[in-house]
Amino acid sequence: MQETAQQYTARIIGNLQGQDPMRVLKGMPRRIANAISGLSAARLRKRPAPGVWSIAEIVAHLAETEIVLAWRYRSIVEKNGVPLQPFEQDLWAENSRYRQSDTKAMLELYRIVRAANIRFLSGLSAAQWKMFGLHQERGKETIAHIVRLEAGHDINHFKQIQRILRG
Repeated sequence: MQETAQQYTARIIGNLQGQDPMRVLKGMPRRIANAISGLSAARLRKRPAPGVWSIAEIVAHLAETEIVLAWRYRSIVEKNGVPLQPFEQDLWAENSRYRQSDTKAMLELYRIVRAANIRFLSGLSAAQWKMFGLHQERGKETIAHIVRLEAGHDINHFKQIQRILRG
């Protein structure tokens, strides 16, 4: 049975276990870079099981998700209550050929866009953190909520990378 939007949100935010989401966001690109440093392209692209993403696919997904979130954060601040369109991550992975991507380049893209998002978020007022978008699947999401969700999402995929590395 597929997770509901509420189950997904609870599971992903549950990954935080009391950690400061901004601290997680700031540190995750470096943690991932350290974890995969020195791995061959073949190792990065090797799927642990059929239908399960490789490390290369996970890193590309994180990079493109960061671009989506850059747009969402800025759109919300521009217009409170803006609609937030979901995206089908498996189609993005297929259409963008995540498995064949240059993991080093995707990791750098993730790092750069994340740094820009951290700068943007760090400059928001308390009122702006409460601004929201209307996600088509999950409903009303404030910037503060999206940041928690993003940090939990990072942790979720970092754990996935760690499981792959333990093999």
